[in-house]
Amino acid sequence: MNSAQADSISTTGVPGVAASSTLALVHYLDQQGLLVEKQVSDLTGLTLSELEDPDRRVPADAHYRLWEYAEQLTGDPAVGLHAGQVVDPERMGLVGHVFFNCDTLGEAVTQYVRLHRLVNESVFLTLEQRDGLAILTWQPDSPAHYCRQDMDRTLAAALCRTRHFIHRSIRAEWAEIAHSQPSYADEYEKLLGGPVSFNHEATRLAFHSRHLAHPIPHRNPYVYSAVLRQVNVLLAKLQTRRSFGRRIRRLISKQMATDRIDADTLARQCHMSRQTLYRKLKKEGLSFHDLVEDVRKDKALRYVAADQYALGEIAFLLGFSELSAFSRAFKRWTGIGPAQYRAEHQNTDSSPMNGETQR
Repeated sequence: MNSAQADSISTTGVPGVAASSTLALVHYLDQQGLLVEKQVSDLTGLTLSELEDPDRRVPADAHYRLWEYAEQLTGDPAVGLHAGQVVDPERMGLVGHVFFNCDTLGEAVTQYVRLHRLVNESVFLTLEQRDGLAILTWQPDSPAHYCRQDMDRTLAAALCRTRHFIHRSIRAEWAEIAHSQPSYADEYEKLLGGPVSFNHEATRLAFHSRHLAHPIPHRNPYVYSAVLRQVNVLLAKLQTRRSFGRRIRRLISKQMATDRIDADTLARQCHMSRQTLYRKLKKEGLSFHDLVEDVRKDKALRYVAADQYALGEIAFLLGFSELSAFSRAFKRWTGIGPAQYRAEHQNTDSSPMNGETQR
């Protein structure tokens, strides 16, 4: 992928990650004396100077490949936890500056959840309050977009930055981690402060609701106002670009469960011709064929890992004429056959989010 392709990523259907997140990892490697500029450029499609652009987005897949490279380069399986503990105000993205210039932690968390798609489009973030707890939940949009190293970094950064900028006593009441228990499992409780368990459906971090009332010291209302206006504009642009492609993707997913995929039928549901459907998708950098393939791949990964259906049934549900055709497609998507993929996931409690075979 060249830099022109990466620059246009925000106009395609490929989920992106804020370049500031990728750059934070790059700087961490640099601090370890391990940065290899060519490999970073090869993996992200961007030069280091291009990553400095605050509006730049990096394909999520490329961002996660860089994390895998970082673990190999450092020889540190806990590289995500360790990188997340580095607090550098100069390296925070726009959303970070919004967060730490709010009036209270509660307002900051609310804004962070609202703006999270600017940070990482491949992961959904939600907040709920119950039983005196505020619970943040991170859920990837597909099993292929779960990255253990990046999730570790997210948890570590959330706690370490909050303690540094707001209040040193803040700790997690508990945490549930989606991946399987790694060799460095004891580091989580030392860092987060509460009990940690693994092999969950999603990653959750709970802290006492009383912390939401903490005022944020040294907040600057002028910086907050200026940066919030900027991120709101970026968020509006992102949502506008994604809206039609997301709508068609949902329709494809719904139709795939009941019938063969038919562009004419989908176009009629959108009250337009097939040519108009193709033209609107092309304007967003998408193709109907690629969307169908993407939906079919995501469903295949979930169905095979879940072990709810036989492989022949999955092939039928996804519109393949025979199991052999499905097996060939699955191997093209993942590099291994569906039977092997299922066996590996059964060895990690049959959860599509578990284990390090994910990425």
